[in-house]
Amino acid sequence: MQSKFFTAEKIFDNVTRIGGLAGELCYLVEGSEKALLIDGLTGVGSLKAFVRELTDLPVTLVLTHGHVDHIGAAFEYGECWLHPDDIALLYEHGDAEARLGFASGGGRKIDPADVVPPRAIRTLPVQDGHVFDLGGVQLEVIHVPGHTYGSIVLLDRARRIVYSGDACNANTLLFLPGSTTIQEYKEALLHFKTFQPAFDGMFGGHGPGPVPNTLVDEALQLCDEIMAGTDDQEPGGFIGRECLYARKKNEFFQRADGGIANIAYSKDRIWKAQ
Repeated sequence: MQSKFFTAEKIFDNVTRIGGLAGELCYLVEGSEKALLIDGLTGVGSLKAFVRELTDLPVTLVLTHGHVDHIGAAFEYGECWLHPDDIALLYEHGDAEARLGFASGGGRKIDPADVVPPRAIRTLPVQDGHVFDLGGVQLEVIHVPGHTYGSIVLLDRARRIVYSGDACNANTLLFLPGSTTIQEYKEALLHFKTFQPAFDGMFGGHGPGPVPNTLVDEALQLCDEIMAGTDDQEPGGFIGRECLYARKKNEFFQRADGGIANIAYSKDRIWKAQ
């Protein structure tokens, strides 16, 4: 299924992956009683209307974190589940011009009238251990601060799958305002790793998926190397901010050594404040 703004493909019989204009991804998971929309894309075009074409079930929206390319539908639904540490980020990134700018990357021409305008949102606090019961389908929240302090992932034990947002992927950005230090991220990954026996792969907020659960181990290794100063320290940048990459990569963000995980960071945000 496809529209002017979105694409949709079934990845399981009850799960639809939805893509936005800039390649950002969200997931519609259906149970017997309700559906859970994991992330809300950028808010260009009506994702709420698009989702209504995909399911007749009542839809609950949960955000993996508060960045511009994940929050857009919150301004349509007027309500979302979100970790409290990212509520301020939600409103900071909710500016219509910022969301338009993200979606317009790569020279895409977008009518500003197609951007969902910001408004007050009822935010429901989601914490580590919370379970969304959709009727025969349960999704468990795991708090993985790093990319943002409020980043979460959602574990489907029956499917042995995690929906990971931007928490742990092939291009994890830890140098942005609102990101944790490398030391804090390692602590979060060690918590995430305790769930590793329960899942085989991860579907993220960008790029192909699923990626294997060994991505967690690769990310932990990179944290150790960054803290030891033995990583590649390859210069890079994003949205006008300079950073270092733990592993050398090509223009498509693929690691030169054949690994998958990579971390972008800044040297002033390696260690927790004493």
